[in-house]
Amino acid sequence: MRKYALLVLLMFSGLVGCNALISNPDFVVFVPPGAGSSEGTNQHFLVVPTVKRTFLAFWTQAFHENDPDQRVVMSRSTDRGRNWSKPVLLAGDPSGKSGRRASWQFPVVVPHSGRVYLFWNQNVGVVDARADTTGVLAYRWSDDDGLAWSEVHTLPIRKSAISHPDPDVPENWVVYQCPIITPGGDVMVGFTRWASRKVQPEGGLFERDSEIWFLRFDNILSEPDPTKLRVTTLPDGEHGIRVPCPDIPAISVAQEPTFQQLSDGRLICVMRTRTGFIYYALSADSGHSWCKAQPLRYTPDGPKVPQPLASCPLYKLKDGRFVLVFHNNSGYANGGIGPTDSKRNRRPVFLAVGREIEHLQHPVMFTRPRMIADNRGISTGPSQHTQIGTYPSLFEFEGQVYFWYPDRKHYLLGKLLSPQILDDSGLPR
Repeated sequence: MRKYALLVLLMFSGLVGCNALISNPDFVVFVPPGAGSSEGTNQHFLVVPTVKRTFLAFWTQAFHENDPDQRVVMSRSTDRGRNWSKPVLLAGDPSGKSGRRASWQFPVVVPHSGRVYLFWNQNVGVVDARADTTGVLAYRWSDDDGLAWSEVHTLPIRKSAISHPDPDVPENWVVYQCPIITPGGDVMVGFTRWASRKVQPEGGLFERDSEIWFLRFDNILSEPDPTKLRVTTLPDGEHGIRVPCPDIPAISVAQEPTFQQLSDGRLICVMRTRTGFIYYALSADSGHSWCKAQPLRYTPDGPKVPQPLASCPLYKLKDGRFVLVFHNNSGYANGGIGPTDSKRNRRPVFLAVGREIEHLQHPVMFTRPRMIADNRGISTGPSQHTQIGTYPSLFEFEGQVYFWYPDRKHYLLGKLLSPQILDDSGLPR
């Protein structure tokens, strides 16, 4: 019935022929209005439930990625994702005249108060690695379920060995997932940090020295005055987690981290690399230091988990199971020519269900991959993408697991993940 209702809605909207339904979604959050629209690129799609049971969807929008009009927008649903409000602007300049891009937002919902914080990368007129990665950590908040928002404030990110030495030049960084709240009450999120052009003059984001870092919001759950937030940049020291690039071994390409807490208190972080495989690292001291990153495997002695240079988030369900979302190829799928060929190798999107095991060095094992969405390689949008499920989000709400995903960085969609696709009964206990 839900898919029938979606079809009827799109028919009346005149959008049934635009192939927004090709991946068989349960929810349609946003479909751009037509060719040439300044709303044509939609990505970095993070959806969260609020204390009042509203779903808030935040994403980064532009005509093309990194165009001067890049901005952060939001939509609300009060009926569990069936209907969504028209997107509203929260940061950025849709005209593109200022060039001050707002990008890569991430929300935090404070459980006891319901306050919603939204953080993002705000360009302030300086371009280092790339305009939409060079920026300050900006934020605003809402105390009425996302209807009204505060003025903009900023927080510092500690510099590193690969930062621009000038304290007035912002960092080159991206957060792509929501922070987690650990059982101990820490609110943390991972981020990619790219080398400044003062450190590495040449190279794009795929060829630039990059490391995994973390932000810990020290008092966000306890401080009633939102202008008095404190943030700590981890790990300690001058370098983050590094993974040598196979064809440029002098640099690290370790990007787009997600992490979760294990039952013994350690943190496990997974990341994309240029090796053709997902890598992971462990921390036994709440992120202050990390072990050397290693390839993630289905089992400790099993095959490595393949992945192009694309997001591969790791989620944790309330019962302790993990959900790894990835593209299940080393970069050569669909005619791709290697891990960085994002036009072709970021589809279909798969998941694997994980469970903790008693193994000190590799504490999680996974099921074999299960496909959850595909678009058959039909390109669309201003950049003619075929990728699907990159920069998604996932949460549990009232007994159901919701997966929210961009399709071709154009349509914003959602699925309910069934108990069958999340079944881990095949794993040894």
